[in-house]
Amino acid sequence: MSVLDREILALVRRATEEVILPHYRNLGEAQVEEKAPNDLVTAADRESEALLAEGLAKLNPGIAIVGEEAADADPGVMDRLAGPCWIIDPIDGTNNFANGRAPFGILIALAEDGIAQSGWIYDCLTGRFCAAHRGKGAFVGGDRIQARATGETPPVAAISTVFLDLSEREAIREHIAPYYHMVDIPRCAAEQYPRLALGENDVSVFNRALPWDHAAGALWLNEAGGMVARPDGAPYRVDEWERTGLIGAATPALWEELTERLRNIS
Repeated sequence: MSVLDREILALVRRATEEVILPHYRNLGEAQVEEKAPNDLVTAADRESEALLAEGLAKLNPGIAIVGEEAADADPGVMDRLAGPCWIIDPIDGTNNFANGRAPFGILIALAEDGIAQSGWIYDCLTGRFCAAHRGKGAFVGGDRIQARATGETPPVAAISTVFLDLSEREAIREHIAPYYHMVDIPRCAAEQYPRLALGENDVSVFNRALPWDHAAGALWLNEAGGMVARPDGAPYRVDEWERTGLIGAATPALWEELTERLRNIS
């Protein structure tokens, strides 16, 4: 584990112990708000982001910070994604967290020129710590990992339909579901990306591709030997946050198979 990895691990543990877990199953009604349909924010999200932003600023004072809640309050924060920046999801899986259930975690990425260079995924309940650096592989704890498929026939698919309209959901049910073993999504990218690398899920489709949800996970899964890309094969960029659609898979072959099926219904 690199020096930077250890510093990030210490920071996310601190946010978890001092802010997140004390609020877990202990939120008052006034501490939970709906930013948009199916999109909650809690007092813990804001407190965690403040702590993480302060810690990251100390690690490198010259790098801009793009936090999910800061961007929600001021959309101009998204302009920082064009340059060197830290990207923070202070609690990924807020809907789960606010309802007193797992999974939820912290996602942090370090990006430059629109491309994630490093990423970290922390599970607040289990302590699982995933790290990746561009060109240097993917790790769980201190162990380098290689993405692996489930080996099941048909392959296991976790496809998010939360933000799809009725016709899009019907197309998935009719043209995609028959070829896969469909399972529920965890509503938490900090859990979904590890599932794709660690033999639990084979493929996933994400509609929204916001940087705090995907910068760290997409880099980590690609570095593990899986594949994450736009439906047209373009790499994921954090500064293309308004663009929808992202496909992840345990192997490039599984990515190609699902992508071809999706192209046939588009």
